[in-house]
Amino acid sequence: MTNVDNEVLEDGIIEETEVNQCGSCGGNTVYDPVSRGLKCPFCGTQVEIEATRENTTEHDYLDALDHADHSWSDEKRVFKCDNCGAETLLDNDKVADFCTFCGSSHIAVTEHDAGIKPALVLPFQISKEQAVEKFKTWISKRYFAPSRLKKEYELQKLSGAYIPYWTFDSNTKSSYTVKIGTYYYVTVTRTVHRDGKAQQVTEQVRKIRWRTQNGSYNKFFDDILVKASRNVASGLIDKVEPFQLSGLLDYKTEYLSGFLAERYSIPLKEGWLSARNIIDQKIRNGILRKETGDEVRIVKVDTSYDGITFKHILLPLWISSFNFNNKVYRFLVNGQTGKVSGKSPISIWKVTFTVLLTALVAGIVFMVQDTM
Repeated sequence: MTNVDNEVLEDGIIEETEVNQCGSCGGNTVYDPVSRGLKCPFCGTQVEIEATRENTTEHDYLDALDHADHSWSDEKRVFKCDNCGAETLLDNDKVADFCTFCGSSHIAVTEHDAGIKPALVLPFQISKEQAVEKFKTWISKRYFAPSRLKKEYELQKLSGAYIPYWTFDSNTKSSYTVKIGTYYYVTVTRTVHRDGKAQQVTEQVRKIRWRTQNGSYNKFFDDILVKASRNVASGLIDKVEPFQLSGLLDYKTEYLSGFLAERYSIPLKEGWLSARNIIDQKIRNGILRKETGDEVRIVKVDTSYDGITFKHILLPLWISSFNFNNKVYRFLVNGQTGKVSGKSPISIWKVTFTVLLTALVAGIVFMVQDTM
């Protein structure tokens, strides 16, 4: 059940906050990725969450620049890390003790707006225990890592965090100019010298005949996905993608119970600029597929974007790091699929041995082929 609790803030003001209270023992329940419901960590009582996908409304982009729904601040408060600048959203009755993104303890509650409320969330399906096992499997397969890594690494605190993304829709109308090239061949005679004698030889030389073509390309783009976080290394997060967005559900506070959510650090307007770059590239690829010729070169494309809409969504990540030889290595686990991405130390000796062995094998193969 969801009850209203009272919290006394530092300035003496009493603030009402919602907690998901266990009906059996009164403890605060948290979201359980295994059962995909709420679970009491004290007595084990489980409560089902009604999974729905009714919030299919797209929000108007231009209108939201001035009048976006910021009611999320009623549920969450913002903690900012003084070390890396990341802003984390927690329930109003929770306190942050360290930064999920850099591990610093220098964080404090701020007066910042929580931002535009998310429409959809992809709940965690990989539990913390499963994420640890996925990590152990991943690290056991690091062939170029030092052999003692598997025994001597120290795993740091593993945190489940919902990472913000934008999705954009837009109708597009494009006019373009392309140059289309058609191959043709001409016979060329030239003089070559062989064994000290001049000889006339003929050969076919390929030429290109170009023509200019104008056209139009109209397309609707749906759910162009753009990261809204600067705090998770793009190189790492790209390697744990994709997420299966068919699993998105209506945003409910229950899914975030016991987990963190990052406040988007890439604002809506900047997110649209990134989405537009993706759309522009897709339009260029579509034009190249549409026009036929031996070669097609785009001269210019003019595009208008109409009916731009967006959604703010949250996607699940397990975030942590491990220490080895007094150095920190970050890694991520996709909270839906369990895919792992991270950095690990490299043994120079193993790399050198592999290079030498490869060269030796290549040399033996070459000698065998040369004697045949």
